Amino acid sequence: MVKRGILLLAASALAPAPLSAQTVEDRARAAAEASRAKTSDSDAIQQNYLTPGLAGQPISTVDNSRTFNPNIACQKTATLLELIAQPAATGDIGTLRISRDKDLDGTVDQTLTLPVPVSGICANGVVSCQPGTWNQCKSFKWDVASGGDLKLAQVDLTDLAGCYCINNSCGSNLVWGNMASVLKDLGGGVIGALTTADPRVGVAQAVIDGPAIRYTGAQSTACSPNPALPQTAYRASPATIQGDAASVAASNSIFQALKGSPAGVGKAEQIRSCTITREVSLNAVKADDVIAHLGGAYAIYAPAPDQLTLQMGSPRDDSLRGGSCRIFEFSMRLRIDDPDRLAQFRLSHYFFDDWLQLRIDGELVLSNPANWTGTGLPPGKCERKRTWHAYPNLDLKPWLTRGEHVISMRIAVGGEGEAFAQFDAMLDLSCNPTERIVDLCAGYAGDVNCALHDESVDGVETFRNGVGTGLTPLPQARLFESGACSLRLARPWFERQRRYRCTVDTGSMPEPDLSRGAYIIDHSTETMLADRTRTSDGGYATASRPFALPDRGSVPACEPVCKTRAPARNTAATLDGVVGTKQNAPVGWDTFYHACTAAGGGDVCPVGPGEEIVSACGCLDDFPEAVVMMQTVRLGGADMVCTGEVR
Repeated sequence: MVKRGILLLAASALAPAPLSAQTVEDRARAAAEASRAKTSDSDAIQQNYLTPGLAGQPISTVDNSRTFNPNIACQKTATLLELIAQPAATGDIGTLRISRDKDLDGTVDQTLTLPVPVSGICANGVVSCQPGTWNQCKSFKWDVASGGDLKLAQVDLTDLAGCYCINNSCGSNLVWGNMASVLKDLGGGVIGALTTADPRVGVAQAVIDGPAIRYTGAQSTACSPNPALPQTAYRASPATIQGDAASVAASNSIFQALKGSPAGVGKAEQIRSCTITREVSLNAVKADDVIAHLGGAYAIYAPAPDQLTLQMGSPRDDSLRGGSCRIFEFSMRLRIDDPDRLAQFRLSHYFFDDWLQLRIDGELVLSNPANWTGTGLPPGKCERKRTWHAYPNLDLKPWLTRGEHVISMRIAVGGEGEAFAQFDAMLDLSCNPTERIVDLCAGYAGDVNCALHDESVDGVETFRNGVGTGLTPLPQARLFESGACSLRLARPWFERQRRYRCTVDTGSMPEPDLSRGAYIIDHSTETMLADRTRTSDGGYATASRPFALPDRGSVPACEPVCKTRAPARNTAATLDGVVGTKQNAPVGWDTFYHACTAAGGGDVCPVGPGEEIVSACGCLDDFPEAVVMMQTVRLGGADMVCTGEVR
């Protein structure tokens, strides 16, 4: 019996302490660790919440005690997009294949293999050059066609952002050595184009497998078959959201029930923030945006960026053989997309042998001789025995409205002859900026229950606590750029940031009883907690008990971090070429900061591949260095002056 008692005592001593024996601090630390395990970084949030949420898989609570299956996506797919990159010997990506599930049914609907090598990668497109070099480069932007297919559209390099070089002209083995980041940059540009074209699509996860990256996605918003969601209208007219919200709330039974509840009754003050922004848009216009040649002319060239010359016919001497009399017809198809920017379209020069008619969409515009107006043979003898030249400078713009047009030239030839017509177009390619004021404060400014509390105009505080400061910002000039367009615009202000203090009256409610709280505050001390509660007979009962804050314990002075660096070649690409080729030392340094890990009784710096330690583990403070860098960039930008002459 004694032995059994000793064994029971030993077992109880070795058993773990029950949960109730944990201190408040222990329980708090355990809860914090459990929360940190699920939400410590973006990868953890994506793995524990975002990915299973979009995929309809179970999500567990922080302590894993309960799980639930959310349903926030209309359709689910295992692979929304797959991108495979295969580098070539020149360092370019020789083969880039993209497979896509367009309708999110789990089946690949489109496979796109890029017809050009990829020499550079941008945030929203790619750059293709002569393989292994940075010569004869063309820029392409990811885009989505009207039918929903992914495509590449050739654009100016200024329409792309964040470009860098990857082929052998900038370094060796850049793609294989940085495959993960290369795939993420390529996939990010594609996903950006897809989600811009169809805001219903959401991307949950990206998985890299060798030279391939796969995106898991779902149709996560507005279960509608039409990608043109009505909610996107607020981007063009953001001020309407206030009125729409009020109308929806007025007809919503749940909102009205909460409004009439005790919690929603009474007067309260709310601080509401808003902005008034001056938006300036520049549309870079190219010749193809005004007039597009669809076929028919044998020569097209641009004497100047805003001029276009088109030539049609058969100008070589005696190249047309008509026998006794034969009709030859030449036609040219054009599409006019912006007739307002088509300043002129003139028939500047033509010659022919023997008779000529010029028609636009079948309507006779010119004939020579003038008496040939019908659709049959000329009214006289075909052979006129010479070549006739004319420089009419005839303006054809009245016939060229928006849409497609056919310009046809009919030639009647007797014996041998030739025909030629030249059309000169003058285009308006000016930027024509559009400017509008987006006033998101109009609703508050017109509300008698709201008063302006604070206002900042372009960083200058003009109102503080409802009182004007007397400060007024000076007019500013800002440079706006879009593609080939640039505009320096001077205005009194560009952005106003406001805060309104609004009184909300939702009815009447009884004043809260604050007497108990006042009693606790007035009668408690640092070591004793006093309380007074109302009894059932209408009286009061008082009580007190000892009170002490738990021991806070000690915490480290900081989280130890270390600073490392790794060599990095400057492969950024601009209009003037690769930046590294313009530098005396094209290889610089990338700086990294790592949180140190405890090991062997000390802190260890987790150095990455190719990195070297600059500062060992400790309480590092590089804020002064960061301030100097930011100030240097700011002052350098303030001193920068662009001129049109070489200095």
